[in-house]
Amino acid sequence: MQVTLLGTGAADGWPNPWCTCASCTDARSRREQRGPTSALVDGTLLLDLAPAPPPDGVLLAGVRTVLVTHDHPDHCAPLMLLARQWVRRADPLTVAGPPSVLDAVRPWLGPDDPVELVAVGPGTTLDRDGYAVRALAADHEVPTVLYDVTGPDGARLLYATDTGPLPASTLEAVRGAAFDVVLLEETFGDLVGHGTGHLDLRTFPEQLDRLRTVGAVTPATDVVAVHLGHHNPPAAALGRRLAPHGARLVPDGATLLARGRGAAVRRGA
Repeated sequence: MQVTLLGTGAADGWPNPWCTCASCTDARSRREQRGPTSALVDGTLLLDLAPAPPPDGVLLAGVRTVLVTHDHPDHCAPLMLLARQWVRRADPLTVAGPPSVLDAVRPWLGPDDPVELVAVGPGTTLDRDGYAVRALAADHEVPTVLYDVTGPDGARLLYATDTGPLPASTLEAVRGAAFDVVLLEETFGDLVGHGTGHLDLRTFPEQLDRLRTVGAVTPATDVVAVHLGHHNPPAAALGRRLAPHGARLVPDGATLLARGRGAAVRRGA
């Protein structure tokens, strides 16, 4: 399984174009831009419809399934589907997500678009082109799901954004999963007490400990922090803060190679 990070940033990206804080200034000085979080699996399965085009000329023409977590505009940007319609792609596409996502997407589809809309909620399972998908409960302000994806080669991915501390039902659902790759949100950095359905540098390590306790994260799991915002310290410092917890950050465009028994960066480390 190849997992390409199309974006690793929070809703406003990192750096925020309106912001002059130390974290944004550092990112800008290094010309490192993180777009809203989204991931592409094996060129065929897209996780979230981010509003920004993919980096580095990544092609979406092979995508057959789109899994959307929730209807917030940084995760559900239907214009991306309109762009697909404009090139008149005739191959079928499945878009899955909570009902509110489908309501947001439906007006952007043409009458002859070969797009199937599939409603999902916590516990829903799908089988698409050899990918076994299970939707998991999240802790967020609107109906939101996380995704547990097992590829045809047996490699397993947890896509966990947006969410606050993981619900007990989600932990039980992933007991013994031994994920190869975990993409876990870490939006707010050192800003704690934000009162949102997101994680920060206090709650992020706590969730990893909980995932390790149930065997979902193992020493072989590649844990990557995503949905990163400018309340985090500059990237180099953030990397040092994440390392003791067995996690790391990668740039937009990085591709992770999951072999079914752990993962390694193939490009963009």
